[in-house]
Amino acid sequence: MSPVEFCGLELAHPIVNGSGTFDAIAAYRAFGEALKQEFPFAAFISKTITLRPRAGNPAPRLWEAPAGLINSIGLPNKGLDGYLAEDLSQLARLPVPLITNVMGSTAAEISQLVQRCDAREEINAIELNVSCPNVQTGLDIGADPRQLEEVVRTVRPHTSKSLIVKLTPNAADVAECARAAQEGGADAVSLINTLRAMALAPTASPATRWLGGGTGGLSGPAIRTVALAQVAAVAARVEIPVIGMGGVQCAAHARDLIDVGATLVAVGTESFRDPLAGARIARDLAPHST
Repeated sequence: MSPVEFCGLELAHPIVNGSGTFDAIAAYRAFGEALKQEFPFAAFISKTITLRPRAGNPAPRLWEAPAGLINSIGLPNKGLDGYLAEDLSQLARLPVPLITNVMGSTAAEISQLVQRCDAREEINAIELNVSCPNVQTGLDIGADPRQLEEVVRTVRPHTSKSLIVKLTPNAADVAECARAAQEGGADAVSLINTLRAMALAPTASPATRWLGGGTGGLSGPAIRTVALAQVAAVAARVEIPVIGMGGVQCAAHARDLIDVGATLVAVGTESFRDPLAGARIARDLAPHST
């Protein structure tokens, strides 16, 4: 497969991971240098990093739905200082470019995250998570085009690195939000993140919510057709590159997203079933690449 140019990065193929769906540090501990030979993605996107450490949502955090998975993880992470001090050096060992995903509750907080990441040469690009359905502030920013444009415009001067905005699917007009991100200075957009979902405890009476966080985000094959429609709408509305994702299990699913305008395709939930899904999809996609 021919290399793919994305935001100034030359990638070996168009398959990347969805943020938070592949623990590269744990994989490196398990497989060591062999991971470099079999790394499944052309670039690695970190899990979401917040300014301060987060414990995440209370258990239970997962619910297996028909053709999908609801997660209410709640963005647990070490915080920016912990990420830069403990995780970044390990992620820099990976044989692919590193994209760090960050999230804040205000433009000032996001700007601080972006500015600190900009100073680190190990980080090749930054992804702004404005779409997580488990954190109310992220959803609010990403669902309002006017506010989203203002936030991106405020953040943009704080980095010379490429800035990717991860959009929320839980908005009245996702394509308008994508356009707003572009107008604010985004270099690319990615979508879709998970859809808001809820599960009830199967034996409780009266019915009670199963997830410790109350609600969560639905991913997996169940959202594939939604992803296809939203990626197509966004790609038709913006001039910047699009990373498409949502229920990708095989090369045919990745090809569908590329055909409607995605430059890269991210694999998420499928990696829980098959950790080498990204490599398999990239390999199977290669004979059909253009």
